[in-house]
Amino acid sequence: MKFLKKSIVYFTLFFFAYFMLNALRIYNYSSEYSEEQSDVAIVLGAAINNGTPSPVFRERINHSIYLYKKGVIDKVIYTGGVGNGQTQSESEVAKLYAISKGVKKEDILIEKVSKYTTQNLSEAKKLLTSHNLNSVLLISDPLHMKRGMLHAENNGIQCKSSPTKTSMYSSKSVKFKQLMYEAFFYSLSEPLITIGFNP
Repeated sequence: MKFLKKSIVYFTLFFFAYFMLNALRIYNYSSEYSEEQSDVAIVLGAAINNGTPSPVFRERINHSIYLYKKGVIDKVIYTGGVGNGQTQSESEVAKLYAISKGVKKEDILIEKVSKYTTQNLSEAKKLLTSHNLNSVLLISDPLHMKRGMLHAENNGIQCKSSPTKTSMYSSKSVKFKQLMYEAFFYSLSEPLITIGFNP
């Protein structure tokens, strides 16, 4: 019994230390930014509300539009399936929004089945392969980028990080909550990926 209690204590301390280390890694990585000329940008999905992108998703889409109009990317992949209570997929809403802002319809690719970050990227990988797109920028919020890049690599996508320059995660309290959220799920995902799972 004592051995079990000690094991639990040691595991808890280890996970806490690993969690805090990952929080630091995620925070430091959030400033990694690229506008390297690329074939395509992958935009990770986020919530929508009755056909309108959430403020968080809108900023991700806006960043892809910025890169497209600047000539940094030739095409955009929007990801995200149909969320609870919605009738359209996140990617469909993103596509319509981008078209309304001047992105050509033929330069937009979407997938409509993914629910989570790792699924966003596994479905995007299929589009990269089928359309022979090689150089890639990945777009999400700064604090989401470390986990996004982890799942991109795990799905065989070689890409550069291009986080949004603006984000609705602006106040210190909101940023802290997002950092803790990302640190928790990164701390779960990295070990599972290391041993061969695809969380």
